[in-house]
Amino acid sequence: MEAWKQQPPDRRWFGLVTVGPFHKSPCRVVGSFLGAASTDSSPASTPSFAVVPIAYCDLLFVPLLTLVILLPDQLSEQEDPPRLALHRAWRAMELNVSFSVDNPPLSVIAAAKIAGIRLSTDPFLPPGSDPAIRLASGVKRSNLREVLQGTDTLLRHIGSIAALPNFYGQDRLEAEQIDKWLEFSLVFLSGSEFENACSHVDGHLTLRTLLVGFYVSIADIAIWSALAGTGQRWESLRKSKKYQNLVRWFNSILTEHGDALNEVIAAYVGKRGLGKVHVGNSKGIVGSGNSKDSSGRALPKENTAGFEVDLPGAKVGEVRLRFAPEPSGYLHIGHSKAALLNTYFAERYQGQLLIRFDDTNPSKESSEFVDNVLKDIDTLGVTYEKVTYTSDYFDDLMKMAEKLILEGKAYVDDTPREQMQKERMDGIDSRCRNNTVEENMAMWKEMITGSVRGLQCCVRGKLDMQDPNKSLRDPVYYRCNLDSHHRIGPKYKVYPTYDFACPFVDSVEGITHALRASEYHDRNAQYHRILADMALRDVQIYEFSRLNMVYTLLSKRKLLWFVQNGKVDGWDDPRFPTVQGIVRRGLKIEALVQFILQQGASKNLNLMEWDKLWTINKKIIDPVCPRHTAVIEEKSVILILENGPEKPFVRIIPRHKKYEPAGQKATTYTKRIWLDHVDASSITEGEEVTLMDWGNAVVKEIKKEDGNITQLVGVLHPEGSVKTTKLKLTWLPETEELVHLSLLEFDYLIKKKKLEEGEDFLDNLNPCTRRETLAIGDANMRNLKRGEIIQLERKGYYKCDVPFLRPSKRVVLFAIPDGRQQASLN
Repeated sequence: MEAWKQQPPDRRWFGLVTVGPFHKSPCRVVGSFLGAASTDSSPASTPSFAVVPIAYCDLLFVPLLTLVILLPDQLSEQEDPPRLALHRAWRAMELNVSFSVDNPPLSVIAAAKIAGIRLSTDPFLPPGSDPAIRLASGVKRSNLREVLQGTDTLLRHIGSIAALPNFYGQDRLEAEQIDKWLEFSLVFLSGSEFENACSHVDGHLTLRTLLVGFYVSIADIAIWSALAGTGQRWESLRKSKKYQNLVRWFNSILTEHGDALNEVIAAYVGKRGLGKVHVGNSKGIVGSGNSKDSSGRALPKENTAGFEVDLPGAKVGEVRLRFAPEPSGYLHIGHSKAALLNTYFAERYQGQLLIRFDDTNPSKESSEFVDNVLKDIDTLGVTYEKVTYTSDYFDDLMKMAEKLILEGKAYVDDTPREQMQKERMDGIDSRCRNNTVEENMAMWKEMITGSVRGLQCCVRGKLDMQDPNKSLRDPVYYRCNLDSHHRIGPKYKVYPTYDFACPFVDSVEGITHALRASEYHDRNAQYHRILADMALRDVQIYEFSRLNMVYTLLSKRKLLWFVQNGKVDGWDDPRFPTVQGIVRRGLKIEALVQFILQQGASKNLNLMEWDKLWTINKKIIDPVCPRHTAVIEEKSVILILENGPEKPFVRIIPRHKKYEPAGQKATTYTKRIWLDHVDASSITEGEEVTLMDWGNAVVKEIKKEDGNITQLVGVLHPEGSVKTTKLKLTWLPETEELVHLSLLEFDYLIKKKKLEEGEDFLDNLNPCTRRETLAIGDANMRNLKRGEIIQLERKGYYKCDVPFLRPSKRVVLFAIPDGRQQASLN
């Protein structure tokens, strides 16, 4: 050490060492051996680094190192060389962060900008990949790892090298508190826990300005980014008064670092959230031509390409739409059509789209469904102005019901339900139809209190009991329900029906056009009549056909039966037609958007084939998904290559020969290789075959026991031509690094294309809807991420549902249909 100090400044070199496993440990772990550790052992100063004389670097235990940088020191003796050299080194370098385009590390990019660290971005990692940082200043590769992976790791890294005060805490205690907040930031990614997470942070900030200490830290950036990354969901809460401490803190961070944060938000976050592709920018979504609105103004041309439908009476800049799901289940493919058509028209006419939860039935609804519907809407890439709830208007709806009762346009009826239904069918007036206003108001008050008497009553509109359109025969406006509401609790005992609430809220919220499935056609007259009785502004209805799929149930009541009876694993089961189910199975949202918008806003009822959707999906995933190899375990056969390599060797080859961004994989070549039994059974003695990614081989001998092939013996024939062979075979080396796989195929839940009216779905259940095949896969599949789509060569497309955790636990891959007719699993 003394010899090093005696060198001239331009002859001193430091080795900047990242100690991988010790992210929270002080640098004197290394410095105690070398006498070069910083005197400040806090994580805030150098939590992951040791700056040591380069002459001593060969003493370090190499497997612990992730990065070594050489830097000539020009500092004076009076300064702290390790500390200042570290900052000089990183300020002189540019970091390169790689990530998948659907999941940019917002907090990492924001932290780097705030800290003034030069950062270049590379958004081309496969979907589901962890973000990674590597140097981008010409530092040559070495045998040491030079990549840091994972959002939290990258944040700690930036916090450590930043020149900002206490960016990673001023001492060990603060650093540990910051680490806990980094871990907590992941909770915001869970739709069902989002508001609980907001509440927790709001409480923590009651008497605090910042999350940890008195300076903005990477903890603040992590939580701030987690909120901002949800897009409109957080913005809706931010405008409310629900989390005042959280909003105060959020705004203060934005005020202090507005330039950097606004730049990051503009680049990576839209109204629908982080890293989503805007529907309006998807190829083939919107129509071409010179369409005009109802006032003759030309519609914007940027939203044009192959699909064009006009909205009657619409004017550019004056359209206001709503997508109004009931929070009684997850969104399914049928809801997707309504959501995407609303989005299309809102963008086409430069209008607004509201998301409104029709939460009028507390018996069926829950916060879980609200959270997951919002998650599904984000997944679809739907942009919207804000989120509202019918329950926001419960007081106003009750006042309107009372107004109609007082005006003689509604009455309270205590007729038993079965009798009421029969009277409506037969066009017979209820005996309560001519109640006095006083009688109706007395019964209405009983309903409001939820009394025994009130529970026997409902409010009905006084329309026309003899109208041929049965929806106009005094529909029910209000019913009693003693269940607690998922948002409001037990405050109300009466709830409006959809028929009563929908037109009221549409008009009050300024909706200009209400898109409704054509199955509601008979209720359109009722909708307009109710608005007229309420003396509210009318709303134009635009109809489209409901999307029906073969072999598919879209009734949430029926889907709930499968969930409650354990026939599926949940609402995101890959056999379900829910957005989460089909995406989990391997459907790309781009394919769903194309499929739905190709149909347009047709009012014709249709029964669509799934094959068409999966064909579109294949065209999207095939050009980019990596290729891997698997062999079915059952009866797999060893091929011994007599002139094969005595020692295994490895070649690096592309994961996709025509798509370089898919990356590379390591293929091991051995003397003994595995083949599928079906392939081995297709070979005849003396036949020349092609081993894919290797070359030709001649099979000299086929060994059998009890008629079953047990082993093949052959020789490599590198001079052979691939053009002359009939069989092109996939294979795997016989090594311990192979990955055990579980390949899952799925079938329809029912065995009939379409159920007839009145036909019970329980009589048509498919007895076998899931089949597992055990296989072994190439060692590169240890690196698959959950959600990554691959092709198993000669077997099909798969999506990774459970990645590699340990050798004893199988990697689970879901088979993705490719549009070809699939044989039943039965």
